[in-house]
Amino acid sequence: MTTASPTGRTQLLHDDGSPVRVLVVVDEPALTELLCLALRYEGWHVRSAAAGAAAAAAAEFRPDAVVLDVALAGADAQELPARLRSERPGLPVLFLTPKDPGGERFAGLTAGGDDRVAKPFGMEEVVARLRGLLRRSPSLAARGRSVLVVGDLVLDEDSREVFRGGREIRLTATEFELLRFLMRNPRRVLSKPQILDRVWSYEFGGRANVVELYISYLRRKIEADAPPMIHTRRGAGYLIKPAEPVLAARPAGPGARPAKKAMYSV
Repeated sequence: MTTASPTGRTQLLHDDGSPVRVLVVVDEPALTELLCLALRYEGWHVRSAAAGAAAAAAAEFRPDAVVLDVALAGADAQELPARLRSERPGLPVLFLTPKDPGGERFAGLTAGGDDRVAKPFGMEEVVARLRGLLRRSPSLAARGRSVLVVGDLVLDEDSREVFRGGREIRLTATEFELLRFLMRNPRRVLSKPQILDRVWSYEFGGRANVVELYISYLRRKIEADAPPMIHTRRGAGYLIKPAEPVLAARPAGPGARPAKKAMYSV
């Protein structure tokens, strides 16, 4: 079944209404914390475990999906998924891999319908890949589409299509992830560090001006010949909200004043 999540979009649930459960098996404390925060924000139950305790944690926690770093020290990336599935047959695994995995160590990781995300990655990408795996999982009954709507702007997370007022808007992968993060948090001011953490790599150390740059790209595309939706809060960040209605011109009459134009703050 599905319902509204804290993000305002479709949430995946079990038939009894209990949330999705995700096990995070990553040996980098900072990355583990970021992943757990991002997944809990989806309304999911999340538990982390070291590689050596992952099978036992899976037996106790009974996760619907696992996030597994294949670079775990002392762990065999080929054997650990099999041990996890001995407790939970058919358990989907999202693998975190090096940028260009190769060789026998990484061969066949995505066999059986699993997926992988190469480092460095954005948290939004991890969430999107997990949702794709979970929708195919026999442990869940949910099969609904995930669509975000803010005013006349519509973003379909399954088809990765964006429309405003019925007009299709073509976005790059990064523009799409940025818009998705904004639309999951309508009317909420998001700081540049928050946006960097969620949309760009967790290892991205650099330039806050990349956020400004991509915000300008989005504005050109979604606000072309249309009232603005993305607003800047100086010193705080950015937010998206439905566009204010344009004031209709009143009929001219004797002594009538010219209608004022609607003003928008950017």
